[in-house]
Formats: sequence, structure tokens, C-alpha cells
Amino acid sequence: MLKLALRCRPVDRFMLVSDAMPSVGSGQDHFYLQGRRITVKDGTCRDIDGVLAGSDLDMSAAVRNAIALLDVDLASASTMASAAPAAFLGMSAERGRIEIGQSADLVLLDARLSVVTTWIAGQRLDPSRVLATST
Repeated sequence: MLKLALRCRPVDRFMLVSDAMPSVGSGQDHFYLQGRRITVKDGTCRDIDGVLAGSDLDMSAAVRNAIALLDVDLASASTMASAAPAAFLGMSAERGRIEIGQSADLVLLDARLSVVTTWIAGQRLDPSRVLATST
């Protein structure tokens, strides 16, 4: 259905999303959400009763999934991860594209589309600080 939808509408009308749960990028096998222990296993986050509490999907994995499962190119997947959400949130004047006047929020990916490093407002993030803040 998503492939059909992508043929019917412009790519900038689609957004990739991630739950961005505390476990994403940290390697943690659990975290606490509203006082409940949430266990991370096989890409899902579940409470003690097995109730789904989110996913362990990061945005680079969402981009890889879009390319592999939806047959979109890297440029289209990148638009769905950046410019489209910025426009939806009314932030396209300052975010979502690489050009003069935009906030320099950038991600460098390797050939496998895994994150190498990240810049927020032009400042390179220290990977150890990013992981420390997500725990």
C-alpha cells in the first residue's frame, strides 16, 4: 500500500518517523517509562505484560527501510526524513534542507547508511555525550 501511495503523491508528502525511545542508539536492553520497566528485544519495546510501548527504530534505520522496502532512492528517503517533517511542523524556513539560512543540523552516513557523526546547529556532537544523554 505504501508503494502505491508513493506513486500517487509527491514524495515530500511522506514522512519517516521514529519513536526515539531512550534505548535508541544506546545498546540498552531496558529503560523505564512512566515508572514501568520496558524491555527492548528484536526492535520492539514492551512492558512486563508484553504490551507494545514503542520501537527501537532510529532514523537511519528508517531511511534504510524506506530504500529497501519501498524502493525509493536515497534522496527521496532523505526528504522523507528531513524536509517533509520540517515542512509539516512549519519549520521549513530554518530546517530540513542544506542551504544558506538553514540550521546546520546534519548527519554523516557511511556507505551502509549508518551514522558516522552528527552536527546540531553546526556543532559536531560528541558521540559519547549523545549516548550518555539517552540513558
